[in-house]
Amino acid sequence: MSVGELLRKKMIHNATSNRKWSLIAKIITNGELAPQETTITEIKQKIMKIPDANGIVIDGFPRDVGQALSFEDQICTPDLVVFLACTNSRLKERLQKRAEQQGRPDDNPKAIDRRLTNFKQNTIPLVKYFQERGLIVTLDADRDEEEVFCDISMTLDNKLFPSKEPAAGPSELDLSLLGETSSLAEVAYKNNEADEEEEIGYAEGATESYCKEQKKPKVIFMMGGPGSGKALQCERMEERFGLRRVTLAELLCSELQCHSERGRHLRDVLERGEKLPEETLLELLIDAVASSVQQGRGLVVSSFPRDLRQAEEYEAKMGEPSAVVLLSCSPETMSSRLQSRGRCSSSSDRENALQKRAQSFCSDVQAIIAHYERKTLLHTIDAEQSPHEVFAQICQAIEYPATY
Repeated sequence: MSVGELLRKKMIHNATSNRKWSLIAKIITNGELAPQETTITEIKQKIMKIPDANGIVIDGFPRDVGQALSFEDQICTPDLVVFLACTNSRLKERLQKRAEQQGRPDDNPKAIDRRLTNFKQNTIPLVKYFQERGLIVTLDADRDEEEVFCDISMTLDNKLFPSKEPAAGPSELDLSLLGETSSLAEVAYKNNEADEEEEIGYAEGATESYCKEQKKPKVIFMMGGPGSGKALQCERMEERFGLRRVTLAELLCSELQCHSERGRHLRDVLERGEKLPEETLLELLIDAVASSVQQGRGLVVSSFPRDLRQAEEYEAKMGEPSAVVLLSCSPETMSSRLQSRGRCSSSSDRENALQKRAQSFCSDVQAIIAHYERKTLLHTIDAEQSPHEVFAQICQAIEYPATY
């Protein structure tokens, strides 16, 4: 169900004969949101016409927190919210291209600018609202359509129809994308790539807080390519050992939503369309590590470091991490996992794109591997195995028993 299409059809059929829809037509053509109650009413009427549907996907809704609250009050709470994050410049480019192809009334230049402004203003509060409810998954849409669809398919499988044989979760968002952003909406990233999986019967003794048994809280870096399963393993470490699971994307999102001086500065930088300085991202991580260690709680930092410079700068300010875990598997395995639950076509272009992502990681990580091997901090884990076997290896590597 496309809410925009519902409103446009009603507008076209009634604008000339109905004063209410004539006014709504002007509002939409100017790039503003249609009245909330009108939107909810149209959605309800559409739902009533499809009582036998197995499920409903509502496209382009909600546009603000008010619409979300009204929908939940009058209809129901959604099972899942998927947010497709994309750079502002790419959004504008796609809208302009669509205007040339389809001639939609709300795709005129003035309306496009206004719609993007409204989207930017409303998105962060909306994403935060659904995050607090545990309903939202954010995916990087600044990619090939088939690749995005694979991630959406995996997300639906993982969240709505959990399997006993989990595959890799949706692709992690690459923080290098932030260099191209010009909208706050693009950085409201909340990593949601962890897979649903059957519980393993760990003994009660193994579920005690990991940090309480350590004299000094551990700081563990978790590295691995797309499809290696690092998000699932980080989630398990958080759940079983009490470690705090951290990603740079989450820290950045949190900082942007607060009213600190640094948060305001970061918002200003993004509003100007400038690239976030690397040192600022590192500062966010250092602050999080220092705060957690001070509280006596260890951390597992996912997808860090991404290059040798990040590793060296972190050590210069915070010292060496307690351990570095590398989930090692072949590019073929990683790309296969990314495809395995997508239920999408076996396009050679898509397969090549996934292969390149996996191969790129294997190439880029070599300098980091050599760095941590020299310091005897690296623990390479065979991630070709099942998730519980991988987790057992990790526990052994960081000297914690994985009894199950």
